[in-house]
Amino acid sequence: MANKIPRVPVREQDPKVRVTNFDEVCYGYNAEEAMLEATRCIHCKKPRCMEACPVSVQIPRFIERVAAGDFEGAAAVIGEDSSLPAVCGRVCPQESQCEGSCILGIKGEPVSIGKLERFVGDWSISSGKSAAQAGAPNGHKVAVVGSGPAGLACASDLAKMGYEVKIFEALHKAGGVLQYGIPEFRLPKDRIVAAEVENVRKLGVGIETNVVVGRTETIDALMDREGYDAVFIGSGAGLPRFMGIPGENLNGVVSANEFLTRANLMHAYDEAYDTPIYVGKRVVVVGGGNVAMDAVRTAARLGAEAHIVYRRSEAELPARVEEVHHAKEEGVEFRMLTNPVEVLGDENGWVRGLRCVRMELGEPDASGRRSPVAVEGSEFDIDCDVVIMALGTSPNPLIASTTEGLETNRRGCIVADEATGATSREGIFAGGDTVTGAATVILAMGAGRKAARAIDAYIRAKKA
Repeated sequence: MANKIPRVPVREQDPKVRVTNFDEVCYGYNAEEAMLEATRCIHCKKPRCMEACPVSVQIPRFIERVAAGDFEGAAAVIGEDSSLPAVCGRVCPQESQCEGSCILGIKGEPVSIGKLERFVGDWSISSGKSAAQAGAPNGHKVAVVGSGPAGLACASDLAKMGYEVKIFEALHKAGGVLQYGIPEFRLPKDRIVAAEVENVRKLGVGIETNVVVGRTETIDALMDREGYDAVFIGSGAGLPRFMGIPGENLNGVVSANEFLTRANLMHAYDEAYDTPIYVGKRVVVVGGGNVAMDAVRTAARLGAEAHIVYRRSEAELPARVEEVHHAKEEGVEFRMLTNPVEVLGDENGWVRGLRCVRMELGEPDASGRRSPVAVEGSEFDIDCDVVIMALGTSPNPLIASTTEGLETNRRGCIVADEATGATSREGIFAGGDTVTGAATVILAMGAGRKAARAIDAYIRAKKA
């Protein structure tokens, strides 16, 4: 029976080799491997994998096409619901979503849905085939702020409905967090991100870079002067958080956001570029999420002895299991139940170490995780040259502060209806990290798709 076939393993770079380069860690499936893995799907009558997908990709349908060797058909199925298959196949937390819901995973290993999606996405790029098609023009314009996953998903769906869509991006390259936040060894920029963005452009979506909405342009101007019928805000959450401990202003303390932006968007890891990036001999990354893993693995590739400091135990690490596993393979040292209390500096104002305390887990907090409590008298120092704070991010307040009547919450996130993305201002919708705070690529895409449907309903209602 199909469900007795063992999961097809995925080839990867050797850890000792890959930690010296920025080439992609995982090689993915070839056609033969993908077709074999696809035959493991038992095509449930009620596919739980689809229910767990934030963008509702028709997973059994596309897998059936892969198993038959109809890769173009598989791409067409995915293209109905996702504009970024090669990206999602690489960075989505499948283990807690589609694969985590696969019925084969109850007694064995789930179907490798993510790697199959990646295969189809890569096949589409290499073959030059774009599955999605723009709809017939309907005479209405929508502006999208931010070219990250939420903005790209919203713009794609609106273009398929026939809207004239233009994306306004603050940085010089489109892609948002896909460009500046996720390392090259997990998500190749020129080969994958640029190709997926180009597919969005092929739908007729305009993308204007170097536009800082709130400074060089405003939401009100877009609606009043430029004649946009609606605006979607998908500007992400790029404002880094710090701990507020002594020494955070020392040279050598950076946010993961800045560190990864330099490494990714500005190619600081490439000696052919002039962008500087300093890691010293030993780097400590504070945090336990995916961004922390990205930062610490980047630091290791830049030649530093790399450490993770996290205040809870390994069981509470919010990062993907795969990323933690890869980090350990690459020699990253994990210091669990450890919390910084001070950054130590030398006489020249540079980092020389990190003072920490040991922690123990107490009662569960509001999130259900056990709260860490400092152990009295347990202070100790870690020698280091650089401290990278990977503690999460919040939305930049620029857009909300320059848009009259746009409600935000105490965390600085734009308040929007969960089902529609509608904000407190008529005609303005929002979704992704700017609403939820830092989350995943696929959740942002799901929010962008919901908003696209709501924008269409809003404009149709006004026209009626």
